Amino acid sequence: MTTHTEGHLSTGQFWQSWTPEGPGAEVTGLVVLVHGLHEHGGRYAHVAQRLARAGYATTAPDHPGHGRSPGSRGNIGSMAATVAGVDEVVRRAVDAHPGVPVFVYGHSMGGLVAAQYLTGRPSVAVRGAVLSAAALDLSTAGGVQRAVAPVLSRLLPDLGVLTLDATAVSRDPAVVAAYQADPLNRMGKVRARTGAEMVATTAAMPDRLRTLTIPLLVLHGSADRLVPPAASRLLVDRAGSTDVTHTVYDGLFHEPHNEPEQDRVLDDVVAWLDAHR
Repeated sequence: MTTHTEGHLSTGQFWQSWTPEGPGAEVTGLVVLVHGLHEHGGRYAHVAQRLARAGYATTAPDHPGHGRSPGSRGNIGSMAATVAGVDEVVRRAVDAHPGVPVFVYGHSMGGLVAAQYLTGRPSVAVRGAVLSAAALDLSTAGGVQRAVAPVLSRLLPDLGVLTLDATAVSRDPAVVAAYQADPLNRMGKVRARTGAEMVATTAAMPDRLRTLTIPLLVLHGSADRLVPPAASRLLVDRAGSTDVTHTVYDGLFHEPHNEPEQDRVLDDVVAWLDAHR
């Protein structure tokens, strides 16, 4: 069982958390969950429930322009603002549970945001990170979109520049249907500002990764059509950490935690967290 709470950051961004409760419940670890593009933290409730059964409290912010946070839908405004939201959530989690180890769990664009945070000035309480299909390679977007996004970001920041294939998130039709029906998700094209911020961040990331020295669990589905598995390979090859676990799930699509094999994936995550707690 969990206690679900929610609130807003100093910027107005929405956050929600799931904390273990019940007889014998104890918070033995904290997870800050960083969601991907055009979705929101609430899509990870089942992940948080699984983590809670293992003693982990999970907090997930909605990025600017996403979910229940303010801003133009799908427009993060800036990578710096998005990272600042993650940093505030981490600091709040540390204040609420002093002395408890913290882990950052980022998926897709959230993996890129997490990597930017972790290669900047992360909290010393962060013990490790789970990076799932981290968007460190945007080659699937095409060269034209990547080239024009920075220009359009300045002139028409809310212009749509790239359509994402919703059917590529999971092999489970029910997951795809729920994703498409969720009013807090964005079905429109990627905004020019968001695309440009991601392009600039991925371009600088290879050189930043050498400062990423904490333990890492890097996950990817081999059949991911939205973020190529090469993105995780880049992360593994460039990271400065000497403790990197790289798992590629054969045949899985973009969201390993939402595939038919999700129980295996989340068991792997919990086992890794327990080993590094």
